[in-house]
Amino acid sequence: MKKSLLALAVLASFAGVASAQTNVTVYGVVDMGLQRTDTNTTDPKWALDSGLQSGSRLGFKGTEDLGGGLSASFQLENGFNADDGTLAQGGRLFGRQAWVGLNGGFGSVKLGRQNTPIYVAVSTIDPFEAGLAGSLERNATTNYGTVNTYGTRMNDTVNYSLTAGAFSGQVAYGFGEAFGDTTANRQLGLSLGYANGPVNAVLAYHQQENPAGTLSDKTWFVGGTYNFGAVKAHASYADNKIETSANPKSRDYMLGVSAPVGAAGSIMGSFQHEKNRDSDVKFNEFAVGYTHNLSKRTNLYTSLGYTKLEVPGVDDVKGNKFNVGIRHKF
Repeated sequence: MKKSLLALAVLASFAGVASAQTNVTVYGVVDMGLQRTDTNTTDPKWALDSGLQSGSRLGFKGTEDLGGGLSASFQLENGFNADDGTLAQGGRLFGRQAWVGLNGGFGSVKLGRQNTPIYVAVSTIDPFEAGLAGSLERNATTNYGTVNTYGTRMNDTVNYSLTAGAFSGQVAYGFGEAFGDTTANRQLGLSLGYANGPVNAVLAYHQQENPAGTLSDKTWFVGGTYNFGAVKAHASYADNKIETSANPKSRDYMLGVSAPVGAAGSIMGSFQHEKNRDSDVKFNEFAVGYTHNLSKRTNLYTSLGYTKLEVPGVDDVKGNKFNVGIRHKF
């Protein structure tokens, strides 16, 4: 009995030392909502879906003080579908993020699967924060949006970031890892941000090569917000050259607003317009949304979006998306 108590005491002391050296946090999001989608060419669909406001996830992150102003950090973030329990992001165990890095006065260097700088930029400017019906993120439902076919994350990435006063920046390089070809599947991203008082502005760029290394998808994005106090204004512009598609050149515009409602609520709205400069195809979306905090970690949400796709020579395709749900962070 005494030996068992002694062993427990020794283990507890080691655990105390380990926790003092390394700070590890377990966190997550469970997001579930009821969603209805329809167009004038399809029947309505009702579904119980996961991740309508924020992707459901389970994550581990931590830091270790290495002394001399240097620290190590890591993040492993799993994405899952709460409606059926399956893995998201193509079945990857840590499909959302998986990286390790070093931090110091020089900034931060992270190695692994990470969010693209342009996605981070878009989510800070979008009044819907890249979620709900008004998301600026391109998705399979509409196939339109500022974040294009390369998606929101990069594999095999070296990311360097630095914050200096009101300015911040990122540069990211994703290795294509093709034998004998450093161009194939390669990705490059960068961003520069400025946040001071009511002003938040960002410039971002992303480029991705195709598997043969012969075609590129490129997007320049610029956006900003201005907080007037009672209301915040949002605006963005993106120029796309997607060589891997039949009609590569397009431009995206967004105007939006967000405002607090009482002590617990927030309302947001936006208008998006995309015009293809090769085929004259036009896409418009109007969206409104509302979130209500039940606590610091739990909120209710709802949003409604109306879309209109105009293709020369054919009838317009009009669609609606409505959702209502609950999100819990832990």
